[in-house]
Amino acid sequence: MDTQTSTPGALTKVAGNPGGRSRWWWLAGLLIVLLAGLAVAARLMIARAEPILRKRVVETLATRFKSRVELSELHVWIANGIHAEGKGLKIYGATDPNPWEPGVQPLLEVSEFQFQTALRNLFRTPMHVDTIFAKGFTMNIPPKKDRKEITNIRRRGGKMSILVDNFVFADATIIINTAKPDKPPLEFDISDLRMTTTGRGQPLRFDATLINPRPIGHIHSTGLFGPLDERSPRDSAVIGDYVFTDADLASIRGLGGILTSEGHYTGRLGRIEVTGETDTPNFKIAISGHPVPLHTDFHAIVDGTDGDTYLDPVRARIQHSSLIARGRVVRTKTGHGRDIELNVVLDKAKIEDLLTVAVRTSPPVMSGKVEMNFRMSLPPGDADLANRLRLVGTFLIPDASFDNAKVQKRINDFSLRSQGELKLIGNTPELAVTSELRGAFKLDNGILSFSSLRFQIPGTNADMTGNYSLDGKIFDFHGLLKMQAKLSQMTSGWKSVLLKPVDPFFHKHGAGTEIPFKITGAHAEPHFGLDFHHKEAESPQTHRQLTSRQ
Repeated sequence: MDTQTSTPGALTKVAGNPGGRSRWWWLAGLLIVLLAGLAVAARLMIARAEPILRKRVVETLATRFKSRVELSELHVWIANGIHAEGKGLKIYGATDPNPWEPGVQPLLEVSEFQFQTALRNLFRTPMHVDTIFAKGFTMNIPPKKDRKEITNIRRRGGKMSILVDNFVFADATIIINTAKPDKPPLEFDISDLRMTTTGRGQPLRFDATLINPRPIGHIHSTGLFGPLDERSPRDSAVIGDYVFTDADLASIRGLGGILTSEGHYTGRLGRIEVTGETDTPNFKIAISGHPVPLHTDFHAIVDGTDGDTYLDPVRARIQHSSLIARGRVVRTKTGHGRDIELNVVLDKAKIEDLLTVAVRTSPPVMSGKVEMNFRMSLPPGDADLANRLRLVGTFLIPDASFDNAKVQKRINDFSLRSQGELKLIGNTPELAVTSELRGAFKLDNGILSFSSLRFQIPGTNADMTGNYSLDGKIFDFHGLLKMQAKLSQMTSGWKSVLLKPVDPFFHKHGAGTEIPFKITGAHAEPHFGLDFHHKEAESPQTHRQLTSRQ
């Protein structure tokens, strides 16, 4: 058998064979034809896919919403399945759901969306899509009287052409409109919203992240929503949990501290029941500047269709003091901010804790147990919280002691003197007279006004009215002092002898002595004196200082 050996010359001979060249050109031509065919087939596939997908998207939404549907753009390409991108998706109702905005607003609007699915799904009905990604999603819920627009979110006789398992929304906004002309729509801005179907006719599982505008902080919430009650959206079920972190109270003028909160909510969209707690380890009011720990446990009812919240109750603890509040937080007519109206009861509180929070003086001017009932009103606005806060109420401090040693010594000595116990003055260093204070007050524009204030120590009763500013610059009280002893019994020696003739002039209304008095100055250095010329009208000092604050 002969064996042929390939040589360069032999290869050259073969390459130079005209028959060999023709075979190579034939193969190359066939490959080009196949590629061209594939390109044409792909173009035809895409050309066919776009109208098919457009029709299915519009048909699915029109069937679901029974409404006019617009889709500005839809682009399709094939690469590892079929990809689709769309823009300008709008679904309209029969009426404008949001009259606060110019023009007719759609019920639903999506600025951009995209999804991917297997090529074979294009020719199946319904087409299955795992996840739709959307950006710029807006949902306009009509006022209650027009909620029939949402009622139209029910299936007609047509088939659903697309089934979706998951929705991922970026920059979502839910707008809940009201029929009240004095209330603008309630808006919820959600930076990231993920929704997963749990079965046909079953609730949607959601995972939402948003930035709370005021106080600024991060909210993360998970739960279940629905299924949507098509005839009455307010009755759609919702249940979930939330965590509110890094809430900077400094974004509310007059407050300070970092708040965290967590809780659980359940109910219907029109009535959501919330239970939760908050912690602010460094809570402070700017006018005092003293950080204190604040913890609250609360139960609230939230109207999810207008944002009004009804608190019942809120249990708060500030340092060693506790309070219970009930009331409501209602959106204003302008929609900017909320009116807070609360009824507050303190039955296990210490006056020093309250003064630490509210007054700049350090240490607090007095200490002791306090009982208090008041109505609180806090309107929205840019002014400092201390100037917006309004209080009206009553209080009782049964056993107060003053932390200022000079003031407490004067109280001790005055109690002995008013009882005629002159010999004990300066000889009882262990004596610590406690004072009882009770009265009715009003706080407005940072000024605490007392329409009635009773101060009582052994041997003395004082009834007065006056004003005290939270910044400590105003301390102006006037009243009547009633003492057990007569004037001549409150001094000794020749002064006592000289005062005996005038005892009858001050011996009134069953008291040994009745004298008009005043306490003026500032909280750090109050001045006590007689006030024979005082009239019921506002004193010059108070009038001057109140005027300067306006």
